[in-house]
Amino acid sequence: MNPIILIPARMAATRLPSKPLADIGGIPMIVRVLRQAQAANAGPVAVAAGDPEIAQAIEANGGTAVLTDPDLPSGSDRILAALAKLDPAGAHDVVINLQGDMPFVDPSVVAACAGLLSREPSCDIATVVAPEGSPGDRANPDVVKAVLALQPDGQSGRALYFTRSTLYGDAPVWRHIGIYGYRRAALEAFNAAPPSPLERREKLEQLRAMELGLSIWAAVAAEAPISVDNPADLDAARAQATTIGTAS
Repeated sequence: MNPIILIPARMAATRLPSKPLADIGGIPMIVRVLRQAQAANAGPVAVAAGDPEIAQAIEANGGTAVLTDPDLPSGSDRILAALAKLDPAGAHDVVINLQGDMPFVDPSVVAACAGLLSREPSCDIATVVAPEGSPGDRANPDVVKAVLALQPDGQSGRALYFTRSTLYGDAPVWRHIGIYGYRRAALEAFNAAPPSPLERREKLEQLRAMELGLSIWAAVAAEAPISVDNPADLDAARAQATTIGTAS
């Protein structure tokens, strides 16, 4: 297995414009994500940048960036465009899609996503879940829930469904974290397919993969990392940066 980690990023985020360059403890957010990905030691890392400013920030900090069309409709389109430039010969058979808005994602979580693809031959797409953060998560449509057939060790499981709906019962509710590891053929098949009925209903693109018959497995993380989607999230990330220092 020969993974590559790609981080899609663009400036035109609806709820927090220019968020890849948002300052968090003196470091642009996208640079923090880059460093966490590099620390995972799961393969080379590059940023699929939709704008020159992002590429400049990455390259100024010693990273690799690939400029992609800013009008591409999704992160998966962006990483495929970057992959075509970085690896036209197809040497990388696994692609980790790490969101550019998780400045403190644990490197071990990224590595676990890659590890699932190495360990589980039936896994086409790997992702990550974490325990619910509060009882309110169960009924919150903004919290995506994963239904898993958990392995006996409790560290991973095959995904049966993803939903925004309320889940009932006493079993744990797994909160989905938006990190994906694709076998390259699965990524290409996913991207070539149109949005599926369940995807449109739940507004969750991973359901397109499931309707295509692709098998999704999830690694279990101890907790969900901060995901910066709005100004309040950015304030929380800046507060966390003060507790861990501002390593250069």
